Amino acid sequence: MRKIRVLALMDRELLPPADAAERQDREAAPWRTEYDVLAALKALRYPVCPLGVAGDLGEIRRAVDDFRPHIVFNLMEEFHGEAVFDQNVVSYLELLRLPYTGNGPRPLMLARDKALAKKIFAYHRIPVPDFIVVPRGKKVRRPGRLHFPLFVKSLLEEASLGIAQASIVDSEEKLAERVAFIHERIGTDAIVEQYIEGRELYVGVLGNERLTVLPPWELRFTKAPEDVPRIATAKVKWDIGYQRKQGIVSGRARDLPPGLEEHVARLGKRIYRCLGMSGYARIDLRMTPEGKVFVLEANPNPQLAQGEDFAESARAVGIGYNRLIQRILHLGLLRARS
Repeated sequence: MRKIRVLALMDRELLPPADAAERQDREAAPWRTEYDVLAALKALRYPVCPLGVAGDLGEIRRAVDDFRPHIVFNLMEEFHGEAVFDQNVVSYLELLRLPYTGNGPRPLMLARDKALAKKIFAYHRIPVPDFIVVPRGKKVRRPGRLHFPLFVKSLLEEASLGIAQASIVDSEEKLAERVAFIHERIGTDAIVEQYIEGRELYVGVLGNERLTVLPPWELRFTKAPEDVPRIATAKVKWDIGYQRKQGIVSGRARDLPPGLEEHVARLGKRIYRCLGMSGYARIDLRMTPEGKVFVLEANPNPQLAQGEDFAESARAVGIGYNRLIQRILHLGLLRARS
């Protein structure tokens, strides 16, 4: 039986150092996901070649010619410093007729543009918060249908970039200030949407045609004052010290209204299929105190590090980390054969 050779593609700055296994700061390192995936592939005995890419597609072609991989494990979330170029890397892999893990260029493009994705969801009668887009260089013109409080974030960026408590605004002045922040500091158009008070839920989905929906996961704020909005800011997501200090934990969603977990699973499948997703993805939701669920966005590149929401929700249904990585790899091979 042939050994499947795997080219692990990642941003050059996230290529784990040679001493990564001994590093005490590995848990908080920016290359943690890349290290965990590589370690899993090696534990599964796949011949694996890690490749850190910056802004030259030729590096990929040379690695393909030298290593002759059967599949690429794609961990690229940007190219040449541009998040919107991740879809172009996948398009290049398709031109090379090389199988890869995760989503193709079309779902990457659709999910990246939060407004476009919301329009698709609304067409399919999937509930989303009402919203407007404010292009760079334009002033905010809030329509009467949008009522404060509102939530302001980047139209294109992921990983909570630019999201803070100040993202929730309750006046015209604060709205204008936050939109200007997104335009000037983040460098993208802004999306302004109705703020949904409630619980933050995540649902992972695995598969191509036949889908597995993982249990709903919840971000909980165990020490936060009652008047502090429960939102996944960049600090909440990435600052481990802040998480510990504020009692921010994530785990399987408990005490959900009857039938809601089944409803969320159906919703996750519909969204996944609406965007033509494959491999794996995560759906971000908000549930109001009355039990109504709104879709915030679909994430085609959820964190795959051990201990993060996606891997933990898979482990909750008996899919251990190495098995999860193997399943994602096989889904990429299966899609290429279909």
